[in-house]
Amino acid sequence: MEFSHLGYAAPLLSLALLWTVAVVTPGPNFFNIAQLAASQSKRHGVVAALGVATGTVLWGLAGALGIKSLFSAAPTLYLSFKIAGGCYLIYLGLKQFRRKPPVVAGKSGSIDGAGRTLLSVYGQGFLGNMTNPKSALFVATIFATAMPASVPPMLLALAVLTMATLSFSWYSGVALLFSSRRMAGAYDRSRKWLDRFAGSCYLLFGAHLVANR
Repeated sequence: MEFSHLGYAAPLLSLALLWTVAVVTPGPNFFNIAQLAASQSKRHGVVAALGVATGTVLWGLAGALGIKSLFSAAPTLYLSFKIAGGCYLIYLGLKQFRRKPPVVAGKSGSIDGAGRTLLSVYGQGFLGNMTNPKSALFVATIFATAMPASVPPMLLALAVLTMATLSFSWYSGVALLFSSRRMAGAYDRSRKWLDRFAGSCYLLFGAHLVANR
């Protein structure tokens, strides 16, 4: 039993390396958390990162259960899921173009996040991750590549914990960076164009998902 536990190191290391590459590659989650941290507060960005990490846990469990095989067996299900995810990203993009100027606090110069509840940004981070079918297929591919055909419960728990920890750590770092006073000030000065840029990215990601079938 002790040897088998030591044997978990190789698949976990492979999974960690592959997932790190996936996480640090800029995508909807990155733009979502960076924008929330810069326009709202560090706390809002970290809570959104927690939402992304929660989604990662569910995708990890789904990957172990063979979601790639499910999508292959039921292509209509995958297509529906893909269109729903694309529409959600398009909705986020359009929402960026309608954003109102944030309220700036008095002396500190920090941007007040009272307009967004922590629950709402947690939900935004969670939904942003869960409605991206590429996350599902990438997780399934990683499990197929790095994990054995039959994943022991302990290895599955460690794999999901590793993925969630990497996701939360990276996106919390993104939140801390973009919530700094310098970044917040830069965002405040260029808010209109940065919001439009983020909105355009959401629209492009969403349109790509819907159009490519």
